[in-house]
Amino acid sequence: MTLATDDAAAHVTRLWDDDILPVLHDYIRIPNVSVAYDAGWAEAGHMAEATELLRQWCQRHADDGLEGATVEVHEIEGRTPVLLVDVPPAGGGDADDTVLLYGHLDKQPPFTGWRDGLGPWEPVVDGDRLYGRGSADDGYSTFSAVTALEAVRAAGGSHSRCVILIEASEESGSPDLPDHLEALGDRLGTPSLVVALDSWCGDYDRLWITTSLRGLLDMTLRVEVLTEGVHSGSAGGVVPSSFRVLRSLVSRLEDERTGELLLRELHADIPDHRLRQIAATASELGDFADRYPFAGDTRPERPTTEQVLIARTWQPALEVVGIDGAPPPAEAGNVLRPSTAVKLSIRVPPTADPVVAADAVERRLTADPPYGATVTVQRGSAEPGWHAPPEVPWLGRAIEAASLTAFGQGPRSLGEGGTIPFMGMLGRQFPDAQYVITGVLGPESNAHGPNEFLHLPTARKVTTAVAHILDAHACRTR
Repeated sequence: MTLATDDAAAHVTRLWDDDILPVLHDYIRIPNVSVAYDAGWAEAGHMAEATELLRQWCQRHADDGLEGATVEVHEIEGRTPVLLVDVPPAGGGDADDTVLLYGHLDKQPPFTGWRDGLGPWEPVVDGDRLYGRGSADDGYSTFSAVTALEAVRAAGGSHSRCVILIEASEESGSPDLPDHLEALGDRLGTPSLVVALDSWCGDYDRLWITTSLRGLLDMTLRVEVLTEGVHSGSAGGVVPSSFRVLRSLVSRLEDERTGELLLRELHADIPDHRLRQIAATASELGDFADRYPFAGDTRPERPTTEQVLIARTWQPALEVVGIDGAPPPAEAGNVLRPSTAVKLSIRVPPTADPVVAADAVERRLTADPPYGATVTVQRGSAEPGWHAPPEVPWLGRAIEAASLTAFGQGPRSLGEGGTIPFMGMLGRQFPDAQYVITGVLGPESNAHGPNEFLHLPTARKVTTAVAHILDAHACRTR
């Protein structure tokens, strides 16, 4: 490596403390909820406002610290925008060897349950934590990517041509991204390295590399038994309950006693080396289930950390994330309701085929409906998972050195249960690329839920680590 370690760390710290935090506060205040949760996103203008805020910050840094960089908002009618920062090589890096750095700027809905003094759209710094929706998922990523490149240059290092791509529909399954990629054509080049800043970390003590991501099926199941509601005293025992029918259909997919999913298309074999990786890491994470805010005497489905890690990375899981057709209890009259609909979120293993899985789910739900009820399945996204290719020696050494330099401890690698649709797209398009998937979503950070926070020391250290990896990439053939 050619990087002056102290200079790189000092540059990152200065920018985070003096320049990034005020803009990140402004970003948190913008309620730019992802397109799947806000049909009027374009008219509301929040996504455009957030994109412009980040564009202006990136342009300022292109003018001051990243000589030659271009900043662009790529727009397609009816689609959320993409922010692109194209940075030429520095320090002898290769203009024909591209690194792609990825993040997103759209946000999950606000959700309920924020503790007193906190809220989704008001930034609050409490010690090392910056609270607010989108702080860690994934507002920090734009700042981290640009700052890492600046740190390389400020510390006398090298980097190849880098393209920063920040999309605005990831939280909806990236439905708008394929159109952008098609329109961009070969402008992204052929990346030899992809750095994604939208993942988790097992703790805040080291650099964590994500080795796999689960896929995601998004489906709405609706059961109709009447054309209108009827007095339950008149219809109860005669008209089948739409909820009971729906419940029986969900049981075709899931054993309600254990949570095990029953369709073989929702499962995949777990590679032996990933099982060994999980076993080696489990002992360092303590009782992983303690990280979840269980209510009362609720206990986890798996008794050991190793089993928990396997379940959340390589096994399928189903959750009903939304219900329609039922009023809140305080407003519920004695009516046998005409219909019930639920939105199903099904996580599938990294190597499972999401389209095959979705086909199997739809067939199972709609076959031979109880009582002849009208059963419909509306399919949303079917996003593939991602499984990292074998790590080449130079990258393994670079990750080790970057973690030791930035955190003072060696890195760890593990799968993650969430989904980054772009990684599946890239894996198919650029099978020879190497990947560094990392992030700041550590214990209690609670992305998508209440009290989301960004652990600020980790954000700085991840930024510094990325700078070292970019320098190592540029120097690998020298």
